[in-house]
Amino acid sequence: MFSFPDATPGRPGLTRPLRRYTVPLAALLAVVLVWTMPTNALLWDALNRALPSPPDARVVVVGIDDATLRDYGRIGNWPRELYGQALNTLEQAGAAAIGIDVLLGDPARNDAALAAVFSRPNVVLATAPGEATTLRPDWRSPTGVSALNLSEDGIVRSFQTAYPAPDAPNGLAPSFARQLAVAAGRSVPLDTHSRILRYSAPDPQRLPVIPFRDVVNGTIRYGDIQNRVVVLGLTASGVPGPAVRDVTGQPVSGVELQARAVSSLLSPPFTSMPLWTIALVGVLAAVSAALAGGLWGFWIALLALALSVPYWLFNTLLPGVTLSMCAVLGSGLVMLERWWALRHSGVRDPLTGFGNRLAFTRAIEGRWQGRHNRPLGLLLVDLSGFRKVNATYGHAAGDELLRELAGRIMEHKRRGDLIFRWGPDEFAVLLYNMPPAELADLTRRVQLSLDAMSYRDLPLRASVGGASTGPEINSPTDLIEAASRSRYRIKYQREQWRE
Repeated sequence: MFSFPDATPGRPGLTRPLRRYTVPLAALLAVVLVWTMPTNALLWDALNRALPSPPDARVVVVGIDDATLRDYGRIGNWPRELYGQALNTLEQAGAAAIGIDVLLGDPARNDAALAAVFSRPNVVLATAPGEATTLRPDWRSPTGVSALNLSEDGIVRSFQTAYPAPDAPNGLAPSFARQLAVAAGRSVPLDTHSRILRYSAPDPQRLPVIPFRDVVNGTIRYGDIQNRVVVLGLTASGVPGPAVRDVTGQPVSGVELQARAVSSLLSPPFTSMPLWTIALVGVLAAVSAALAGGLWGFWIALLALALSVPYWLFNTLLPGVTLSMCAVLGSGLVMLERWWALRHSGVRDPLTGFGNRLAFTRAIEGRWQGRHNRPLGLLLVDLSGFRKVNATYGHAAGDELLRELAGRIMEHKRRGDLIFRWGPDEFAVLLYNMPPAELADLTRRVQLSLDAMSYRDLPLRASVGGASTGPEINSPTDLIEAASRSRYRIKYQREQWRE
């Protein structure tokens, strides 16, 4: 069964274009898309790789490498005085803050002797997730959770400045990187918001890691340490542990990732656009694509992706993929609109937007089976004088007259009724659930509304005939013939009356 749109307000009989529906639908779907996908992790991974930050000279890694392990043995069997010697060397070199990314939770015999070393405000000690935030009562150095956000694919993309901890104040335990940044003089709030871990490409002109044994022995350049934030941790390749990779997919030691987290906190932070702003831009992209049509939606999609680059350089996270999908969605609705128009172009009158005679045949056949429960009615309307208007004032005048006639018929259309252009100057109205008792009243009202029609100085006469299904109507053809007889009878009576 086919149904056809109503007339456009202000211009009777004109079809409402589908964009009246596709544009609001594009806006609605864009809001839903932005709501469900406000972030673009893969895009930001690609930008992080393609536009790496320069190595941060403010952060230095002291690594417990393979050579250090050969000298001192397994890290769990070390005397902790080695940490004390290393910290004293780093203090003498003028380090601004020192972080020990080695878990020291197990007690040792000489722990008390290190109270002075592990009570300095610029020294940060690492704790494991879920471990108490105070390692020993006499160690007063700040502690931080040595944790990063590991995704399911084993890649570290982000980190937090705090992690949930029921026994901690406010239920949040500060992260190791946050505590180091604070010890270095940076004000960093405590929250569980995920922050992007900036990727830094290796600098071949700079020693990436200072060996721990050189720090213990004091054989380091103090200029490499002065006013730097030092992160001390395990970098040996032979130590078993979970494979952790950065956004490039390369395995990276945890201490190097912690150093990147500290560097990210010392640098200007990335800011996320408010959700309402993203939704507004997404709606604009989808609606623009739906209104422009053609390939404009794909150009808008490419523009959204391209804009992600300068936004990234200015430390703003633009979800370019989401916005691109909004634009493509708008183009998809344009394609759907064109498909619909092509599908129905053979059954629709282009002047009035009503169905043509083929559409009428399909509609009446579709509704014929239900005529016993919901009687069908049919009005046939023709306009005498139409051809004279065409001949006198041109086809544009005739088109204007037909649109006016269509608009007057539309005023009497009920819900479920369908209107068709039956011929050059004829219209058919298929009436849904029309009892015979109501047909005469509707026919009279339509006739009265059309009697007032005229065009300039030319007289016009409209004739309306109606019929409804009943025992004597056995086919759609019978219904059409009954309505035609009624129309001709009324037309003849009106002509007799005029004479």
